[in-house]
Amino acid sequence: MNFTRWSARLPGTQRRAAARTEQAVSPDRRGEGSVPAARGEQRSDDLGPVPAVDELGVREVLDRVPSLVALVHGPDHRIAYVNDAYTTAFGVRPIGAPARGALPELDEIGLLPLLDQVRRSGKPRTVKSRKAPDGRSYTFTCTPVSGGEGRAVLIFATDVTDHAEAAERLRASERRQRETAVTLQRSLLPQELEEPDDLRVAATYHPGGTEAAVGGDWYDVITLGGGRTALVIGDVMGRGVRAAAVMGQLRTAVRAYARLDLPPHEVLQLLDGLAMEIDANQIATCVYAIHDPNEGRLVYASAGHLPILVRDENGTVQRADEPTGPPLGTGGWMHTSGSISLGPGSTAVLYTDGLVERRNEDLDEGIAALERALAGASGSPQVVCDRLVRSAGVTPDHDDDVAVLVLQHPARRGAESELFRNAALELLGGVEAAPRARAFASGVLTSWRFPTELHDLGVLAASELVANSLQHGTPPMRLRLRRTDRRLIIEVTDGDDHLPRRRRAEPGDESGRGIAIVATIASHWGSRRTPGGGKAVWCEFLLPKPSESSRPSKPSRAGGSGR
Repeated sequence: MNFTRWSARLPGTQRRAAARTEQAVSPDRRGEGSVPAARGEQRSDDLGPVPAVDELGVREVLDRVPSLVALVHGPDHRIAYVNDAYTTAFGVRPIGAPARGALPELDEIGLLPLLDQVRRSGKPRTVKSRKAPDGRSYTFTCTPVSGGEGRAVLIFATDVTDHAEAAERLRASERRQRETAVTLQRSLLPQELEEPDDLRVAATYHPGGTEAAVGGDWYDVITLGGGRTALVIGDVMGRGVRAAAVMGQLRTAVRAYARLDLPPHEVLQLLDGLAMEIDANQIATCVYAIHDPNEGRLVYASAGHLPILVRDENGTVQRADEPTGPPLGTGGWMHTSGSISLGPGSTAVLYTDGLVERRNEDLDEGIAALERALAGASGSPQVVCDRLVRSAGVTPDHDDDVAVLVLQHPARRGAESELFRNAALELLGGVEAAPRARAFASGVLTSWRFPTELHDLGVLAASELVANSLQHGTPPMRLRLRRTDRRLIIEVTDGDDHLPRRRRAEPGDESGRGIAIVATIASHWGSRRTPGGGKAVWCEFLLPKPSESSRPSKPSRAGGSGR
């Protein structure tokens, strides 16, 4: 093999030779722009001539470079040459042997097909950071060269082990950071959703990307008592642990504000101020909604979040577009509440932008695609949730977080409908109102076939709530009894917005014991202001389990939601 002839074709050799030719100007061709005589006299004639690249021994040069060099030729890539560095790394290689058997290290890292491609195309190719059998990582550059025996391929491998190990350490660090962020995010989400009596709910969360880019998506389901349920979903702008931490603070605040049983827009108003206190540079979108089974509607308020979608029993999808205010943390905006129908057989979907937003697609197109997917989705809330995620093409390497909350208001028929009953009585006031309320409550609870003890406790609670409303409230007044498969709910509404509170009555007081009695005998009680003005005071009694229906049992007096 003539290495001197091939050396002229190595990358950069021809350019250096051309540059050297241009610089070698003969003395008799120097003009006014030549080097001054004074500078020219500084040259020493004692220095020997500098040898040209063509005069260097290529084998001697390649044998001494620290990189691995090999030359193969022919269709089966027979070995023509390997340098000392290559021999040190992989051992002696027989000259003239085919590469498939004589260079197993190249075969193992899949380099032989690349040699075929370089030989056919005549174009150089580079493979970055491949780990060789010796445990070190190399970047291989394969360059075609031509000689008397046909086209050959020069293999040049640079040791990049230090760079590869540094990159792997960086990737490992990023994986640990991501795992930390995902763990934090999931720990701040509800570990188990509360189960309302009148709704069936399911939720899912998918962290986005393969790096430490977890966002601040969250959701929650909060039973408010009296048969009402609050549902919330939100998205903190930004990525990483900071966004997840802000999300956790907002979610905790939502649960605290929800216990005040405020209208949705008032909850968002409180959250807006809190978001500014947490971090003035951090904003978040949020939807807070309340479902009341007596109304058959979903009352909601939105702070810059995507619209709720509701599919009715016939498969028609409706979008709750208004009203929508700016995101939380902007300040200076008065939020308002809206409502959308959620009757029996309906399904509502709350979601974050990762489900519908794509880089090359308008946001409205993503929402429209979700509407079409929801129109054809049926089954349990979890089934609907999974179908929507699949239809949106969410994969483990999705570039954004995705949170989805699905709720259904089942259409109960047959024997199941007997477990969900309502009865209401308008109270006109006067001395006959309390006896009428007791008689009404007694007749309803008897028709619902409650045990004697629960019947008597329910009549007593209804009497005390009505008496409290007659004394402290204003018309119009209403007594409402509702049963589910888990509890009995008694509620009295009136036109006065002053909320009652439990207080300790002194021995000589003639009043002030009604709410205390209700709080003592009921599983849970509460009050709230109604949207049209006035208030509602309610209490709950847990129903005995089917296996316990044959024997009377005293309701639990524990606080909480009475679940």
